[in-house]
Order: sequence, then structure tokens, then C-alpha cells
Amino acid sequence: MRAAAGAVRSPASRFASQDFSTSVPATATVDSTFVDAWKKVAPNIDPPKTPLAFMKPRPPIPSTIPSKLTVNFVLPYQSEISNKGNFGANSCQMRQSRTSWDGLLKSLKVDMVIIPATTGQMGVLPGHVATIAELKPGILSVHEGSEVTKYFVSSGFAFIHANSFADIVAVEAVPLDRIDPGLVQKGLADFTQKLSSAVTDLEKAEAQIGVDVHSALNAALTG
Repeated sequence: MRAAAGAVRSPASRFASQDFSTSVPATATVDSTFVDAWKKVAPNIDPPKTPLAFMKPRPPIPSTIPSKLTVNFVLPYQSEISNKGNFGANSCQMRQSRTSWDGLLKSLKVDMVIIPATTGQMGVLPGHVATIAELKPGILSVHEGSEVTKYFVSSGFAFIHANSFADIVAVEAVPLDRIDPGLVQKGLADFTQKLSSAVTDLEKAEAQIGVDVHSALNAALTG
């Protein structure tokens, strides 16, 4: 899902990189079922690596609940979105490019995070039960002491692990204070016009996405 590009103000790094749970040394996992099936089909060719070959186990679940929740922001589609031909500089859509946030991965230790799940707002504290939640366009709030930092996410998934780690995998995540309300209003008007004049199913779907995301942006800024 997409959000508004020209609405993002100049970037500013807030969090220093930290070691990720996936940095824990471990022997690469082999998907034996896949390897056995591959050898039956192509015995003379080495099997390609699957995602399991690159995954490393997370730290074990602690005996006591930690005081902080480790949140990893993962933005895997940064370069793909910024290179889309219909996301030009004059577009009012927000694209997750190097100019809107200077990194694919951010890790921080916080007291709580509130995510905009499709089932409703979900607060995550240290010790939260393992959960997978789909994200909808809306505000993701990061709470650290008395400070609350708000991000607008357009879509994605949240993976909450039992060891007090949370992975926020988002198409886009932009600090709310870097979104220009005027450009959001303009984008909403533009996509509403496109939706009313759309002919093909693709045009209707793209316009509806624009309307939905800009409506969520507008609600986030005015709410």
C-alpha cells in the first residue's frame, strides 16, 4: 500500500543502530525436506538456499519479563517503492526513499508500542504473548518514558515474539511530524478525482488505495 511522497519533510536520524536479535551466532538451518525433494528432481545441481538458511534463532525467552521491549523497524521495500515510475517528484504520495528515512532497519528499546492492527489498536509491552498482526494505514506510537514518538505506517505486519522482541515490517514508516498537512489534503483531493474518473479495475484499485491512505493520513494529523 502507498502513502503520500511530497508530504515528507527533511529527514532526521533519531535512533542509533543496535545489535539485532538475528545477530546471535548460530549454525545455518537446513530445510532437509526441501533439499531431499530437490535432489530427487535435480541430483546433479546443488539446491538453492531457502529463507531458513539465512535465519538465526532469537535469544531465548528470559525467565523474567525484561523492563524494555526491543522493537525492530524493517522497511524491505524502500528502494522498490522509490524507483516506481508513477511515484514521481510531483506526486503527492509518500514514498519510502532514502530522502524520507535514512535506513532500512532501525532497532530501539522502548516501554511500549501501539500498532494500528486491522483488528484495532494493539498495545505491546514487554512479555507480550507471541502474535502476528496485519497493519492498516494509521499511527504507530512508540512510548519511551514520557516521550511518545508517532509514525505513520501505510501497511505491513507486526511480529510479536515471546522474548519481548517485536518486528514491525512496514512498506512505509514516516515520523508524523514530517508529514505536510497541505500536501495530504491535496493528495486526497487528487485521488478522489482519480477514483471518480477511473475506468479500468486497475485504475479504480490504485485510486482507492490513494484515497484510503490519504484519508488515514488526514485522520492521523487531525485526530
